[in-house]
Amino acid sequence: MNSNFRALLPPIIALALISIVPLVSPSLRPLLLVAMSISLCAIGLLILLRAGQVSFGHALYFAIGAYVVAFASRKGGLDLWVLLGLALICSVVVGALLGTILVRYRGIFYGMLNLAFSMLGYTIFLRAYDYTGGSDGLRVVSPPILGFSLGAYEFGWGLYYCAVALLALVFWVVHRYLHSPLGAALGAVKTNEVRLEYLGVSAYRVMFVAHVSAAGLAGLGGGLVAFSTGHVTPDLAYWSLSAEFVFVAVLGGTANVVGALIGAVSFELIRGYASAYAGNAWQLILGAVLVFVVLFAPQGLWGALQRMLPMRAKGKQL
Repeated sequence: MNSNFRALLPPIIALALISIVPLVSPSLRPLLLVAMSISLCAIGLLILLRAGQVSFGHALYFAIGAYVVAFASRKGGLDLWVLLGLALICSVVVGALLGTILVRYRGIFYGMLNLAFSMLGYTIFLRAYDYTGGSDGLRVVSPPILGFSLGAYEFGWGLYYCAVALLALVFWVVHRYLHSPLGAALGAVKTNEVRLEYLGVSAYRVMFVAHVSAAGLAGLGGGLVAFSTGHVTPDLAYWSLSAEFVFVAVLGGTANVVGALIGAVSFELIRGYASAYAGNAWQLILGAVLVFVVLFAPQGLWGALQRMLPMRAKGKQL
């Protein structure tokens, strides 16, 4: 079997499952839609983690994507895909502007500077009441999809499968990126950046592309979550949401892009059921899950699943 197809087979299976589940259990559709939105941001963090960097401020780009969608949807007439394109462009532009400074730093300095810019953005969204609605936020107007104006029920289903299509495209593009020379250089930034420079490859350029890519993916996720909730607030830029994205990336694992989706779906299911049945202790439960994963499955849920599958396959052969 072709190695590229083998690598893409897990995402294909995951996308097939996430396409079918709402048809069997429609009540899970809103949860899975939010999970897909979060997974887009987690995929961006997966790229950064390949270089050994972690950002505690990518909720800023998530919020930018959401607010762009909220602002533009109020103008009326713009298609859903056009609005998502605007969210992507704006988050990429801001990511590029901040990236010129941020990618000069490594380790904790990179992570904390991202956090600082995110909190600055949160404050701007909160204080610019005349434009952002402050803590009250903004309502998102449901746009047409491919030129068709849909009712609330039809729009929900259309949005869901647009999210599946977008996620499939992102899986393919990020897979190609990570298997390109530029993507392969991410590992060299993590292990031996000096040697990478000696080979004539700019570590600054490698990190800049990674940072901007992660920002764009976060903006797409923010645009999707704005459509799914119908409302955006400054809390989308708060540091705790950035921490959730890191949690999801670590929970799912970084060995394959499908890890981000597995981590996001697991995170939303745990949070949803834990908050429903243990309202005062759901954060404790999430923390315990993360500790368990770090101790017993350091490669994340995808890594643990990979270890289980060969064992099962071997058992069947025997």
